[in-house]
Amino acid sequence: MRKILVVGAGQSGLQLALGLQSHGYEVTLMSNRTADEIRSGRVMSTQCMFDTALQHERDLQLNFWESQAPKIEGLGVSVAAPGSWAEGPAARAIDWVGRLDGYAQSVDQRVKMAGWMETFAQRGGQLVIHGAAVSDLDYFSRTYDLVLVSAGKGELVSMFERDAAKSPYNEPQRALAVAYVHGLGPRPEHPEYDAVRCNLVPGVGELFVMPTFTTSGRADILFWEGIPGGPLDVFKGVKDPAEHLSLTLELMERYTPWEYARATKVELTDAGGTLSGRYAPTVRKPIGRLPSGGLVLGVADVVVANDPITGQGSNSASKCAAAYLASILEHGDRPFDEAWMQATFERYWATAQHVTKWTNAMLAPPPEHILNLIGAAGQLQPVADRFANGFDNPADFEEYFYEPEKAEAYLASVAGAGAGAGA
Repeated sequence: MRKILVVGAGQSGLQLALGLQSHGYEVTLMSNRTADEIRSGRVMSTQCMFDTALQHERDLQLNFWESQAPKIEGLGVSVAAPGSWAEGPAARAIDWVGRLDGYAQSVDQRVKMAGWMETFAQRGGQLVIHGAAVSDLDYFSRTYDLVLVSAGKGELVSMFERDAAKSPYNEPQRALAVAYVHGLGPRPEHPEYDAVRCNLVPGVGELFVMPTFTTSGRADILFWEGIPGGPLDVFKGVKDPAEHLSLTLELMERYTPWEYARATKVELTDAGGTLSGRYAPTVRKPIGRLPSGGLVLGVADVVVANDPITGQGSNSASKCAAAYLASILEHGDRPFDEAWMQATFERYWATAQHVTKWTNAMLAPPPEHILNLIGAAGQLQPVADRFANGFDNPADFEEYFYEPEKAEAYLASVAGAGAGAGA
């Protein structure tokens, strides 16, 4: 029986460990925290998983909270009229919602990771609670057939060299601030169904609002992404959760008053329901070299860490785990050598490259043709629906999003089809 060590108990590490375990591999999982510490700790992320990523969980029968989590059926975009907040609350220039082909869901990672970790142990997996250092991996690499590193922060990441050709940004592009709340009202535009709402404030940043399932049941996530040094970049040093929420709401009242209108009665889900920080989006080379000469393979955001502006982190982690699992199963009893590791990463990068390209495009000021596309979605429902479903399949943006000629041709074709249908 092949022995595999998975270091890091996030979406990708746990999904991989449980997947390998279900196929009879002898799996050891290392986590720096127990399930109880995770469940009672601070929120770790925002997450909204779309249909393809959710299906990977269903395939492994890990969709434990599917019946409890809100079913997110749409994705909406609102754009503040540039400069409209100078004299008072901002006004909306664009507002629409696209319908998803398959629903999305968000489960607080404190709930999911704690539950999955307990399941792994109950199924006979070896769970080691220990913050791993490079020296630990040097020792373990001699006793395992494969070591997978899915801990996206800390010393271990330094083993993986930054890939400059794939990483255009050296600095964080957004300052991030998250609050999990109860008591948010529905959007009046679609009170009958849930949607993720993306609110773009040109030159300032973005507010994302997403339904979720947390330790205390149904909730919503308020997530500001502020351009560094701008008016949203005010959360650094804020330790008090109540102050964090108050700041979040003040900014909503000014920059997204249409969202603030449904947030006047919100309260934090718990004392650990806030998070803030920033990081530079980075793609790293997938193979880490240990002092002894051993090799380890990086997983998910260890090797491809995108800004959360496109909501792809947990989706990418799920897709990476699925790709790696397939590569391991196909490889049989052959050694997990450097060539296999590189090929396994390339299999994932075939999907991840589209996420990275799209995310980096959304971090930059939008060119005119993208503004035209987002504006047209307000009049042409097929455009809104296609943009919304791109969150599930970012490769589709290649067909119409990046190049002005493709965007114009696409809009012309949809407008023409609509005119034909109305004739």
